[in-house]
Amino acid sequence: MALLKRINWKILVLLCIAGGAAGAFLAFGPPQLMAKTETALFCGSCHVMESQYEAWFNVGAHRTIRCVDCHLPHANLPAYYVWKSIDGMKDVVVFYSGRTPETITLSDRGRRFVQANCIRCHGERVAMINQERDCWECHRFLQHSLAAVRLTN
Repeated sequence: MALLKRINWKILVLLCIAGGAAGAFLAFGPPQLMAKTETALFCGSCHVMESQYEAWFNVGAHRTIRCVDCHLPHANLPAYYVWKSIDGMKDVVVFYSGRTPETITLSDRGRRFVQANCIRCHGERVAMINQERDCWECHRFLQHSLAAVRLTN
């Protein structure tokens, strides 16, 4: 019985080490992996994001910037990577579980990130206006779904 416990303990330690090594590899290398997941082409590669990608690519006023520039926090690097991981895993689970919503919308947290990034990039222009109001209330063309509708009209 003692031999069995010792073997189980060794297997558990080996599995933890292997899991940690795999996690570190996925988190920090290869360098191209992180860069690839930050491209708009990667975000648009999921079929449920096709219309949002097409709207951004063809009509979007910000088609020269990446999705992550608007949709992730940029206050500090740890927050950026934490939310990138959380959102990425959430997207994978939702997609592969078949629970993808018919219409993709921003969460309240996502809305705060997008608003903060609008202000971060356009701070000088918006310094004298009400920054509590969502930027896309006036700049409706920035919404992916509305831009997609304009593509088809």
